[in-house]
Amino acid sequence: MKKILLIFLIITGSSISKGLTDPDSLYNPWDLYLPIFNPPAGNEFRSASGLPGPKYWQNSADYLIDVSLNEKDTAISGNVTIVYTNNSPDNLDYLWLQLDQNIFEPASRSAATTPYPGDEFGVLGKIDGGYRIKEVIITQGEKSYSVKPVITDTRMQIRLKKAMKPEGDLISIKIDYSFVIPADGAGRFGRMFTGNGMIYQIAQWYPRMCVYDDVEGWNTLPYLGVGEYYCDYGDYDYYITAPADMIIFGSGDLQNPEDVLTWDQISRLAEASKSDQTIVIIDAAEAGKPVSRPVDEGNLRWHYKIKNARDVAFTAAKGVIWDAARLKLPSGRKALAMSCYPPESAGDTAWSRATEYLKAAIEIYSENYFEYPWNYAVNSAGITGGMEYPGIIFNDYKEKKAGLWFLISHEIGHNWFPMIVGSNERKYMWLDEGLNTYINYIANDIFNNCEYQTDSVYYAKEFYASRDYEQFMQYKDPLMILTDAMDVDQHYQFYGKTAYGLNLLRTIVVGRERFDYAFRKFTEAWAFKHPTPYDFFRCINNATGEDLNWFWNEWFFTTWKLDQAIVDVSYINENPAEGVMITIGNNGRMMMPLILGIYQDNGKAETVRLPIEIWQRGGEWTFKFESESKLKKIVLDPEKQLPDINRSNNEWIPEE
Repeated sequence: MKKILLIFLIITGSSISKGLTDPDSLYNPWDLYLPIFNPPAGNEFRSASGLPGPKYWQNSADYLIDVSLNEKDTAISGNVTIVYTNNSPDNLDYLWLQLDQNIFEPASRSAATTPYPGDEFGVLGKIDGGYRIKEVIITQGEKSYSVKPVITDTRMQIRLKKAMKPEGDLISIKIDYSFVIPADGAGRFGRMFTGNGMIYQIAQWYPRMCVYDDVEGWNTLPYLGVGEYYCDYGDYDYYITAPADMIIFGSGDLQNPEDVLTWDQISRLAEASKSDQTIVIIDAAEAGKPVSRPVDEGNLRWHYKIKNARDVAFTAAKGVIWDAARLKLPSGRKALAMSCYPPESAGDTAWSRATEYLKAAIEIYSENYFEYPWNYAVNSAGITGGMEYPGIIFNDYKEKKAGLWFLISHEIGHNWFPMIVGSNERKYMWLDEGLNTYINYIANDIFNNCEYQTDSVYYAKEFYASRDYEQFMQYKDPLMILTDAMDVDQHYQFYGKTAYGLNLLRTIVVGRERFDYAFRKFTEAWAFKHPTPYDFFRCINNATGEDLNWFWNEWFFTTWKLDQAIVDVSYINENPAEGVMITIGNNGRMMMPLILGIYQDNGKAETVRLPIEIWQRGGEWTFKFESESKLKKIVLDPEKQLPDINRSNNEWIPEE
């Protein structure tokens, strides 16, 4: 019978569904209900449930770095030794490394692809930029040899004399290098002069391994500026020699405080480790004064370590205020939050509250998603508008009030996505920026009894309501587009559209309890691993018990729009006591569940919710509402939670 019906439909051009042929509707259920959108099949490395498979593997890279900061030359110079472990099932004949400083070479791909005017990342006109690679020494087993690397823009290939064997083979790579520190490092780092001297925020400061994974092999997309990073995990042991009047704040644990700090500072840090209130380590009166340093001249060598991280960064600062407070983590483990900022940034509405903000954000994320894994978290004020690294964040020294809270909570939130959950930022910007923005707005509703709820720019409910429908209509690039391929003026959707969509799943489609469980399940399962978008889609599907492929398709792979409309309202036998038939149309290509506010003349007001499955057969749906009296009004999406781009057809009021 079904086969005969299908043949009839093909011959006649007829449709089972009225919506398929409705000239006023763009909606076609075949866009979303044909099983054409399915993640790649699960395998032994990445399971169909969205979790790492029984044979999941990833390579690792441990770093020993020893550099000097030379203020006279405004340069970093030294060496890095990388111990790289091949845990893959493949032989590796060559290795690829990232040379991100090469973005500042005049002939870089970034410079060639940067519009003029519009040099957002400061890559045009750089003369001294880029790495100077002096020597590369490879050690395999007992043998060491020098190699001439093949450098292509921001990538460096090392061709081995002997292939690395699979499943655990090690190799050592020692590189001597230097580079000039740019004034503004593509918005990721830089240097800024203050009244007390220079603040250096230093990142991308050593050659790093590219990731070799089970999805694409070597990940060698060039660094162009927008797309950030994809790094393997490992242990870092690093030394920074700098002028004695500077303080170095770095990722991880300071190993030699007695060599580089005063005894007063060490004592105050010990006090801060027991205090929920911010304790000042260096105050404004001490900042930049000889009393704040253990020696008056020469250099000091700072030694830091951090384990199981995918990167490290540091701040070298003169004359900054430094304060700290303990972190209360769920396990009871001791950790410390701290901020460093110039006296110009101090103030009760500014950076004097920075450590309070940092502490609160970390505690919220640790309680709800995954415990902060490191012992220190540093919040550094400087030229950088906002950038994140494991254990340290760089933020705008001018920010205040709600803007400062949200900036700090956003940048430290990146320590969860992508520093703990190690996604490929260069390819899928939404998977770190969007997931992070989503948890930021949840933190915003928790922090200090919603202190900043009156600030519509930062308050979650205003953000999620997406009342700026005109902006939503402007989305012209899908979220799954390559990060650097999206128009610069569209980048905000990596943040906002992703977070908004996840909140729709949480509050409208799935429900808070189930979605929160699934989101945490994903975070825990992929901590210190490399998930793909499909792992995320699968994990949420499985843990919530919902086939959400329709949502992943429309929200991440398209720029479709939602336009729900009230089509018809009629009383059964013209008698409200017998009920009313309500017809809703789906005029856009996107679909969402139905939410109606129905208001009767007798004063009753009810909310009717219908699931996504009403749209399986077409673009119109009629249902019976058990009315008791005449209807006063019907409103689609009465709280304006959905991204409906045309609300002129969302309300029905009976004619006089």
